[in-house]
Amino acid sequence: MTNNHTLIIGGGIVGATLALKLAQAKMPVTLIDARPARDKSAWQQVLRRRDARVYALSLASIALLKDVGAWQKIALSGRKADYSQMQVWQLNGMGELLFGDSESITPELLGSMVEPAVIEHALSQRLSEEDVGDYLTVIAGHKVVRMDWLGAQQGYRVTLDNDTAIDAQLLIGADGRGSFVRKQAGIEIDILDYNQTAICCAIQTAKPHQATARQAMLPTGTLALLPLADITDEDKASPQHWQSIVWTLPRNQALALLEEEPRYIADKLAAACHYELGAIHKIESIASFPLTAQQAKSYVADNLVLIGDAAHGVHPLAGQGLNLGMLDVQALSEQLTHDFARSGGTLWGTNQTLRTYERLRRPHNSLMMHSFSALNWLFAGSLSQMRPVQQIRSEGMYRVGKIKPLMRLFAKQASGV
Repeated sequence: MTNNHTLIIGGGIVGATLALKLAQAKMPVTLIDARPARDKSAWQQVLRRRDARVYALSLASIALLKDVGAWQKIALSGRKADYSQMQVWQLNGMGELLFGDSESITPELLGSMVEPAVIEHALSQRLSEEDVGDYLTVIAGHKVVRMDWLGAQQGYRVTLDNDTAIDAQLLIGADGRGSFVRKQAGIEIDILDYNQTAICCAIQTAKPHQATARQAMLPTGTLALLPLADITDEDKASPQHWQSIVWTLPRNQALALLEEEPRYIADKLAAACHYELGAIHKIESIASFPLTAQQAKSYVADNLVLIGDAAHGVHPLAGQGLNLGMLDVQALSEQLTHDFARSGGTLWGTNQTLRTYERLRRPHNSLMMHSFSALNWLFAGSLSQMRPVQQIRSEGMYRVGKIKPLMRLFAKQASGV
């Protein structure tokens, strides 16, 4: 039997970042990752491939990764694509929103596009470094099969698939949308099914992206073109031509398109965005996922708290899913480390502390989830093609684009700072 102050279940980006934050504050923590650990060779094999998926990291997420020592490794790898502009437009109406100033001598950074494996690799390296070793234990390749609550004073006893038992005063669920922790705690969720499917892929375009993240609002759903890092010598000789695509379509339409040849999909994709970046020369790593939004009815229970996708999942319309999870990490780590320091290392994770975290994060996450749902309905809902709705939408985008202080506020919200 092992004892520990804090146990985090889920070794993805959100869980690993929180583990590092707590260890840096000298709070003993155990991180359980069901995935087997990768050695250097396995990581090289993973990173050799270009991933079609990419996270649009906000400035707040970048700052948090910098705090835990992971961003420095990402920057050294060169596997990031900074962007200084965001362009949002609709193809069947007037109005365009353009965030950022490309004409400035030194354009202001709005965020960075990074592939999931690149972030995970940087975090994996940090988890094994000496400065956090005294306070951090990582268990990889084993799943939690049982959770038993022993009472408020003792917390939880967690059993792994190898019969190892771990006692923890505080249990943190960072184990994704299908969270085992959430289900075992009896916390229900509200789910919204958009009846849409997102097609994601990597494409090489004729024109460079010019450090601009683009999003077209189509009648069928959103189409995002997000800059990808240049990873080969050929890419670097002609930079800024690779993009990550997230193309939202009605489910039946998406599934039918996925049956076609890659070249056909590429041509349809180029036409859908009206050749904004010219023809598509190459297309790779075509995949898809159904779109739903969900929110846990509660983020906390006795000796237990949920973060990231275990607590909430939003429409990918604005690329804010991971960023919301990272804001959870920041808020929860601040609450826990404050209590830990104030009590001389004897108090952490009380119900009052956890409820404070929930009050800080749940209303904000709910607002973001419903805002994305409203935007999706406005552009791709059943009434979106009615003439009055089109006129309101076009006029609204046109007017908002003319109000510079409002545009700066939107850009600040997107950056998370």
